[in-house]
Amino acid sequence: MIMNNQTLISQFLLLGLPIPPEHQHQFYALFLAIYLTTILGNLIIITLICLDSHLHTPMYFFLSNLSLTDLCFSSVTMPKLLQNMQSQDTSISYAGCLAQMYFFMVFANMENVLLVVMAYDRYVAICFPLRYTSIMSPKLCVSLVVLSWVFTVLYSMLHTLLLARLSFCEDNVIPHFFCDITALLKLACSDIYINELMIFILGGFDIVIPFLLIVVSYVQIVCSILKFSTTRGIHKVFSTCGSHLSVVSLFYGTIIGVYICPSANNSTVKEMAMALMYTVVTPMLNPFIYSLRNRDMKGALIRVLCKKQISL
Repeated sequence: MIMNNQTLISQFLLLGLPIPPEHQHQFYALFLAIYLTTILGNLIIITLICLDSHLHTPMYFFLSNLSLTDLCFSSVTMPKLLQNMQSQDTSISYAGCLAQMYFFMVFANMENVLLVVMAYDRYVAICFPLRYTSIMSPKLCVSLVVLSWVFTVLYSMLHTLLLARLSFCEDNVIPHFFCDITALLKLACSDIYINELMIFILGGFDIVIPFLLIVVSYVQIVCSILKFSTTRGIHKVFSTCGSHLSVVSLFYGTIIGVYICPSANNSTVKEMAMALMYTVVTPMLNPFIYSLRNRDMKGALIRVLCKKQISL
C-alpha cells in the first residue's frame, strides 16, 4: 500500500537475541526454565499471601501486587521470545507490536511505582511505628494500588497513541527481542519530535522522581534508626528492608543503564543484555529475594503445607 510516497508496513520482524544457531536449543531450554520459574515463584508468593492470614498486612499486600506485576511483565515478552527461538518466522503484526509495547510499559511502570509505594510503607513502619496501623489503613493501601494502576495505564496509553500516529516505511526489522519504544522510534519515517519530547519530560516523572523518592525514604529510615536504635535494632531494620533494597538495585540499575545512560557506541547487544536483566532475570529473582530472606514467608509456607497435610 502506497501513501505519500511511503510504504505502510503491516508487520515487523524481531531480530531477536544474537545467539549462534548451534546454541539455540540450549538457550531455549534456559529461557523456558527461567520463565517457568518466574511463573511458579510469583504464583507461590501470591497464593501464600492470600491463604495465610498472618500475611494480610500492607507490606505483603503490596508484595502480592508486585508478584502479579512481575508475572505479567515476564509474560509480555517471554512467550514471543521462546516462540521465535523455535520458529523461522519472527514476524509480529503491527497491532501485536503496539499491544506488546503497551503492556510492557504498563507492567514495567507498575513495578516502578510499586517499589516507591513499598519504600513509603517501610518508611512509615520504621519512622512512625506507633501510628503505622492508622496511617497504612486498608483504604489507603487499596487507594495507592488503584492509583498506581490508573497512572501506569494512562501513561502507557499516551505513549502508545503517540506512536500509533507515526508512519513506518520499508525498514521493519527491529534489532531487539521485543517491541521496545526506542527501537520502534528509530524505524519511523515521520517526525518523532513529539514522541521524544514526551519521553524526556515524562521520563523524569516515571523513572527519576520515583527513584529519588525511594532514596529520600531510605535516607529518612537510616537517620531514624541511627538516632534511636541499638546495634541489634539496626541489624533487624536492615534485614527487613534488605529484600526491597535488593529488588530496587536490580530494577533501577538495569533501567538506568539502558534508558538514562545508554551505551556511547550505541551497542545493541549491550542494550539487549541489559533489557534481559530487567525483563527476564529480575522477575525471576524477586520471589527468591523475598522468600529466602523472609521468615514470614517461610513460616507461611510451613503453615499452609501443614494445613494441607492435616486436611489429607
